[in-house]
Amino acid sequence: MKRSILLFAFAALFALAACTPAIPSDKNDGTEEEGIVNISLWTYPVGGWGNSGTVSSQVAAFNKAYPKIHLTIKLIDYDTGDAEVDQAVAENRAPDLILEGPERLVAKWGARGLMADIGDLWESDVAEEIYENVRVACHNADGKYYIYPMCMTTHCMAINKDLFKKADAWQYVDEETHTWSSENFFRAVAALKSYGMEEVAAVYCGGQGGDQGTRALVNNLYGGTFTDAGHTRYTLDSAENIRALNALKNADGIVFDSAIVGGDEIEKFCKQELAMAFCWNVSMEIKQTIEKTFDFDIFPMAFPTDDGEPDLQGGIWGFGIFDNKDEARLNAAKTFIKFIMENDARYSAAVNASAYWPVREVGDLYLNDKLMSEYSIFGRYLGDYYQITPGWTEARTAWWQMLQSVSNGDDVTAAVKRFNETANAAV
Repeated sequence: MKRSILLFAFAALFALAACTPAIPSDKNDGTEEEGIVNISLWTYPVGGWGNSGTVSSQVAAFNKAYPKIHLTIKLIDYDTGDAEVDQAVAENRAPDLILEGPERLVAKWGARGLMADIGDLWESDVAEEIYENVRVACHNADGKYYIYPMCMTTHCMAINKDLFKKADAWQYVDEETHTWSSENFFRAVAALKSYGMEEVAAVYCGGQGGDQGTRALVNNLYGGTFTDAGHTRYTLDSAENIRALNALKNADGIVFDSAIVGGDEIEKFCKQELAMAFCWNVSMEIKQTIEKTFDFDIFPMAFPTDDGEPDLQGGIWGFGIFDNKDEARLNAAKTFIKFIMENDARYSAAVNASAYWPVREVGDLYLNDKLMSEYSIFGRYLGDYYQITPGWTEARTAWWQMLQSVSNGDDVTAAVKRFNETANAAV
């Protein structure tokens, strides 16, 4: 199946942005008219929720249902969004609602006491249906909930199937399970290098963008972990992780590239300058398919592992509420969350717009969608959601700096030791 065949429903979704009026300002002045509560929603690009058309349609329905609540929206991205939020917090103009994941809402802003505890939203019958592995990622060690989840996915990698076949590397892939061993991964890299590819794959480390891919690659290769099971400390300094980094560093055809981040790697993969991409998931394929016409087949893969049991990093996204010390705005924000989440039809539409999967059973949203069905196989490989470990922000920065150090020729063991010292000092 060539990926030049567009998914028309998603194409229409993204195209809607072109004919959608400019979204309102993120400015929020509280109650400007008697009985009117003004609140704001800032959203990271969570699938289609990074698109003005998608968000506007969701918000318009809410504003119609609740005319006394005026909800404005602001789209932010992963390059500048954190800085925008931090600046807004410093200037006492934080948004009321924000759409992102536990690593920011729980481990970053929640840990700083900036988020409202929305545990009361978890007391509903609908919340009881949320999967347990999602629930545990949405509260801190004290049991305070800082996020109400909307959707989830499992991050994976992707390969150029056409190039693999031409280079006789397809033999190293288990087509049925979308898995491969660490040994076969390196065999495939060698075959593609011999075929004539100068760069088969890139361990990108120009910043933290897409870092979930490089972490999963390193941890899976020989069974390493990023944190301990209790999420109390970082464990990158294990023999397994050091072995993996050395193997990647020494593999002819794999480059440590400090000039690019995940988004740049994806661009190079789509241009067939790389034979594989480590920064990938189903939403990424949908986005790239809509924006580009490919003349090669993209085949999603689990990360290679030496024990046959991949542990893929999951993504969870949902709504959090900044504690702006205003009860009316807090209640209005909670009303929006309940409006979206507690009605099956609206919830299904919200998840469908994200191009990810629901966090509770709402029927088979993607029964007739071949692409979503193909990617659903990765759910069985979902690993530990460790992104709520204390010191997560510092650990993410230390991670790509560690990879940069390796790319500059530093000893892997020394680089990993510096990472652990930095990350665990912030715990």
